[in-house]
Order: sequence, then structure tokens, then C-alpha cells
Amino acid sequence: MPTDTALQAGLFDLNRTGMHLDDYDYPLPEALIARYPLPERDQSRMLVLNRATGELSHHQFTELPHFLSPGDLLVLNNTKVLPARFYGNRRGLTGRVEILMLHPAAEAAQNLPEDRVWNALMRPARKLKPGTIVELPNTHATMQVLHVGERGCCRVLIDPAEHGDVPTLMQKVGRMPIPPYLRREPEESDNDRYQTVFSRIPGAQAAPTAGLHFTPQVLQAIAQKGVERAEVTLSVSAGTFRTVEVDDITQHSMDPEFYEISEPTASQIEFTRLAGGKICGIGTTVVKTLETSASLNQGQVKAGAGASQLFIYPGFQFQVADMMLTNFHLPKSTLLMLISAFAGRQNIARAYQTALEHGYRFYSYGDCMLIL
Repeated sequence: MPTDTALQAGLFDLNRTGMHLDDYDYPLPEALIARYPLPERDQSRMLVLNRATGELSHHQFTELPHFLSPGDLLVLNNTKVLPARFYGNRRGLTGRVEILMLHPAAEAAQNLPEDRVWNALMRPARKLKPGTIVELPNTHATMQVLHVGERGCCRVLIDPAEHGDVPTLMQKVGRMPIPPYLRREPEESDNDRYQTVFSRIPGAQAAPTAGLHFTPQVLQAIAQKGVERAEVTLSVSAGTFRTVEVDDITQHSMDPEFYEISEPTASQIEFTRLAGGKICGIGTTVVKTLETSASLNQGQVKAGAGASQLFIYPGFQFQVADMMLTNFHLPKSTLLMLISAFAGRQNIARAYQTALEHGYRFYSYGDCMLIL
């Protein structure tokens, strides 16, 4: 495990301002990266951090209901991950091309069917040019490159062939886009375990991972406690894995992510706040969605949909979320900056040092932290 000396650098150097990328670095042993989920979703460990006092305590995720009170509101992200990763070959060549389909293009080229023109991330993009045909193995489906942009962003025309349409092609040929830091190919079990049990709205390229711990039994125990439940949608984009490439984090731009808040959810949130209940956001995606709406509506959460590019880092003033459940995040990631803004860098530094020393499992399939 890391020593106290090793933890003085980066995120744990609290003499820095928190505005530099290196302020969010920390050493993580490979052995603590959870490459597979636990056999049971709800058996994760849960580190509890009181952001007012800095107190830390160790628990199991199944104890979550004990930290909620009647009248509180649990807000979940109901997005569903698309099996949007494909592997193919350039026609006539053998080198593999990896494709991660993002979303239908906002403006399809003239005379091309709108539902078949998509934006995608493709590797190796340097070997692609407009007109390149990528063939998908064991099917007649193809993807034709229409445009190649920066950082692997491409626009493609999809011919789903015998599969009829793009959603069917995804279900039959696509693979679950598990995070690259798992350093393995997706397996059959990921089709289930990389989705939350409450996922409903297709559109995400990554799972809202704090929600992966929930089981129907835990949700039932929370309801029996008198805690209400609401859902928002934020289609987590591939940008959640995109590295920050500037030292001054204030110069970083977030990729847009589609969000939607229904009228019943907005009403539940405002009722809970007026009644004195606490809003518990399950994951950074929920907190981002709620704070996006509040920033547009003078502090209120209102029904609506749009594309959020809200970047939350220390100094941000939260208006909605009182509590947050979150996993342990990558060094130098925007998610680590968000929780540092929510709980304070000093608290997060101590929490991460404690998690490292006690062998907590990190990242998407890892353990979680409840911030009170």
C-alpha cells in the first residue's frame, strides 16, 4: 500500500490551489483497480465521509438506508448503456478498426438517411479518410467514413444490412463499451453488470457507476424507510473517460451530455426541499444534472431537456444536492474534481488516502463512498 510519504504529492499536496491538473493526481496500485464486479452487486464496501466534520467510517453498501431519513429523496440516473462498441476491418485490409458509436449526427448530409448517419470515435483515426469502408465481421453490415475530425471523432454512414436498422445492429453485433482502464475485452456478464437495475432510457456510452451497487432489495429497504425516489436521465458520454489536457483546469471544456428532467421529478425535488428533506444524488451524473438545471433556473430544478457542459470544480456553489453516493475515480479526472468541489479537497484527500490504505476497490466496478 502507498506510504504517507508517497501520498504527499498531487491531490494530497494541499498547499496547492486546486486549479492545476497535478493537484488531482494520486498513486494507485494496479491491484486496487476492480476489473470485474463482485458476485453480488450490493456487497460493495462503502466509505462514509461527513463533509462538515471530516469524519470517516467504514460500512457495507447495504447499510445505505441507515444514513437516509424519512422525507429524504433519492435521485437516480435511469440511462441505459448502448452496446455501441464495434470492431471491423477496412475493406481489403486486415488491420482492426475500433468504433464507438456516440449518437445520430445532428445534421445528416443531403440525401442520406438521418437515422443511419452517426458520430463515432474511431481508432486508428490516422488511417481513415472520407470514403473508407469498414466491414463488420460475420455480417454484411458496413460503416462508411464521411468525415474525420479531431481526436478520432468521425461521422459515418451505417448500412445495417440484414439487421434492418441501427438499434438492431447494436443488439446483434455491438459490444458493451466497458471502460478502457479495465484492460480487457467485454464479456457476456458485462451486458448485465454494466447496467443498473433501474436503467430504462437507451443512450449512454458509459454507465452511471454509483448506481451499479443497487439491487431491488436495497431499493425496497430504502422505500420502507420512508425515503422517496425520483429519476433523471443523463446519457453519460465517452467524454467521461477523456483526459484533461491542460494544466489550468479552468481552461478545460466538457463534452456535451444529453439530460432530461421530467415534471414529476422536478416537483418531487422542490417538494422535498421545501419540506426540509435532503436530496441524495446517486452519482456525479445525477448531481451534474440537478446543478445544471439549477444554474439555468435561479436555483430551482425545473422540468426540461438539453445538453449539459457544466464543469464542476472547487469553488463551485452547489444549490441542490445535499448528499452524494459516488465511486472512487481516476487520478486527474473531472469526476475527482467534482467530488472535491462537493466535499472539499482536504476531505477527499483524507478519504482517498484511507481508501488506499484499507484496500478499497477503485473505479467503475469498485467500491463506493457516501458523502454526507
